[in-house]
Amino acid sequence: MRFEGFRSVLQIGVKLLIVMALVSVGSMMAQKRVDRSVATINDGVRTEIITYSDLLWQLALQPGTAIDPPTQDDLNRALQTLINQRLFALEAQRIPRAAPTDDEVKAEVKDLISRFPSPAEFERRLNRVGFTSVTDDNFEEIIAERLAIKKYLDFRFRSFIVITPADEEKYYRDVYTPEFRRRYPGVVIPSLDDKRAEIRNILTEDKVSQQIETFLDEAKRRVEIVILNDTQ
Repeated sequence: MRFEGFRSVLQIGVKLLIVMALVSVGSMMAQKRVDRSVATINDGVRTEIITYSDLLWQLALQPGTAIDPPTQDDLNRALQTLINQRLFALEAQRIPRAAPTDDEVKAEVKDLISRFPSPAEFERRLNRVGFTSVTDDNFEEIIAERLAIKKYLDFRFRSFIVITPADEEKYYRDVYTPEFRRRYPGVVIPSLDDKRAEIRNILTEDKVSQQIETFLDEAKRRVEIVILNDTQ
């Protein structure tokens, strides 16, 4: 009887070891899937690698975007976004600038959280893609990289934009006024002076977008972008 009991315990132990091994293998396979390289970007000096996990991290920071599982279209859009970000990062390295401060990173995280239904929902999404919390070192590193790119864009494009009073008047006359009349017939149209700051911001962002689009088109002709694997 003692032998039979020992054998039963031994069989249970072996089964548990098999189950644990299978779980371990499954976990390693999942990690391998998440961390596989999806694309590379080479500018002749450095090579940037985009992994599947990078795509999931990008999607996790986008409100209303499925991550479990992600859609093929969302993954493809995330890949294009990350390619653009890496192109900016490569260019930014040519003009060294101060790294974002801890306070700037915290402010950016706070702004991100505000775009989601609740802080708990935001942290849940982070957990689903491998981060422990909003104070996870890897997560904060990603936010710092995004901030560095944002600072570069402000310096490289936005700071050199010039909007003249003539530009504002033309937009007010040709775009703002007709659109206001169409949407609010019979309502008194706000004056140019009342809307000048708003119009200046619109014109600035339009010019920034145009310059960024031109930059990306030229950058993609200068570098080698290789898509290594399907995003699914």
